[in-house]
Amino acid sequence: MLHIYIDADACPVKNEVYRVANRYRLEVTLVANTWMRIPDEPWIALEVVSDGFDAADDWIIQHVESNDIVVTADIPLASRCLEQGARVIGTTGKPFTENNIGTTVATRDLLAELRSTGEITGGPPPLQQRDRSRFLQQLDRVIQSIRRQHPSNTTETG
Repeated sequence: MLHIYIDADACPVKNEVYRVANRYRLEVTLVANTWMRIPDEPWIALEVVSDGFDAADDWIIQHVESNDIVVTADIPLASRCLEQGARVIGTTGKPFTENNIGTTVATRDLLAELRSTGEITGGPPPLQQRDRSRFLQQLDRVIQSIRRQHPSNTTETG
């Protein structure tokens, strides 16, 4: 059954995932290094992993299956999930795909290099409402795409 995994420590779109997952009756697992409050729903689980480097990423990789959905802003994790056959959506709604992950990784590496030399300071801009809307649209689009390709993943009632 289709499952959504959230790289949850800094994910700003958890509530959006809950809304969509509830509509489609999908299970959601949040993976984090620390405990966090989650809705008291049987289809939402929290997996707290050690503080080790990439522990959350490694846990997701060990559990994600082909055509599951992973929500993350972590580009290396996105790349690893794509290798597992998962669908990956960034927190701003940008889909990570086989077609764009190479360029995305290269851009990330270039920006990291520029930050290390002091050329660029600061992080990404704060999430805007249009980013949340784009995320919701993209998550819905990916779920529909998976369901068209794999009708056995259909449990929607409404």
